[in-house]
Order: sequence, then structure tokens, then C-alpha cells
Amino acid sequence: MTSTLLIVQIILAIAITIAVLLQKSSSIGLGAYSGSNESVFGAKGPTGFLAKLTFTLAFLFIVNTLALGYLYTAQNGSSVVDEIVPKNNAAIPAAAPTAAPASSAPAAPAAPAK
Repeated sequence: MTSTLLIVQIILAIAITIAVLLQKSSSIGLGAYSGSNESVFGAKGPTGFLAKLTFTLAFLFIVNTLALGYLYTAQNGSSVVDEIVPKNNAAIPAAAPTAAPASSAPAAPAAPAK
């Protein structure tokens, strides 16, 4: 399932890129190569259609990204970090227990023996 969604993700990314490049900008961009499409898309030309198409593709891209993230997380319960083994194969030591505080005073010196 994730491989299918990944293919859809790539197709959506390419489609969004093309839709954005076809839109008219101040420097015209690739929209100049589209020819005269005013009769096909209406009086405004392709601007309204391309804006709606870009919004729809972007929405599908975001939904597909969220679905991919959810399915990948549900599918893989472990992390890559869990599989790391140190080079010397030594176990990682646990934290050392803290020493008990000295609550009693030091012992008094013993009386000299006669």
C-alpha cells in the first residue's frame, strides 16, 4: 500500500510542478508556450482553471503525505536506533546507583591501649 501511495506522491509532485509553471506570472514563465487557450477555458483564459487545479493537486498532495506518514509509522513499530550495536559489542552500562549520603558521624578514635 505504501509503495502505491509513494508512486502517487511522485506523480502529484510532477503534476503540481507543471501546473505552477504553466500559470501566468509577471515574466510569463512557461505559460507563453500554451498558445491561445481563451476559447477553451473561458474569457479569463487558463488562470482560473490552473489556480483551481493547483489547489486541488496541492490538497491531494498533503492528504497523500499524511496517509503515507500514518501507514509507514503503523507498519514499522521499531526504530533504526534500536538495531544499532556498538563496535566492540559491549553492552551499554546502566546509570550507576547513587551512593547513600553519610548520615552518621565518623567513628571516634579508640582509647590508647596500656
